[in-house]
Amino acid sequence: MSRKSWDEYFIDILHSAQDRATCDRGRSAALLVKKNHLLSTGYVGSPAGVVHCSDVGHEFVDSYEKNEEGEIERRQHCVRTVHAEQNAICQAAKFGISVEGATLYCTMFPCYTCAKMLVNVGITRVLAEYDYQSSERSRALFKEVGIRFEVLHPGKQLRYE
Repeated sequence: MSRKSWDEYFIDILHSAQDRATCDRGRSAALLVKKNHLLSTGYVGSPAGVVHCSDVGHEFVDSYEKNEEGEIERRQHCVRTVHAEQNAICQAAKFGISVEGATLYCTMFPCYTCAKMLVNVGITRVLAEYDYQSSERSRALFKEVGIRFEVLHPGKQLRYE
């Protein structure tokens, strides 16, 4: 019997955490791991005590992004929830756990806002299962500061329209 690698092990846990997500447009999760020990988890969900998308619907705002052809497209983005990466950072902070030097395991490559937060808390590695439709700026930031990153399924993007 072969034993799972640490990355495979944590990706399996990531899938369980993502089942807790409360917005069907972004069922993603994040784990913060240091020296093969799970420090905190996060998933897409409303702030504690606030209604969830799954209960009352989405809170949409318009966003404008370039598509693959370089044309600007209008998209609707749900802002009711906190991103999985943000929730993982908040969970660690709430319980006084330092995440400096940790690895982030995540369903989708982090958005630019989350990427900036990950830089500031000292994450050193990001392992994303799938790419994100707007990951170029995050990738550039990680390269600039020396955060190693990998996408397990680089040809696949999760799009939440």
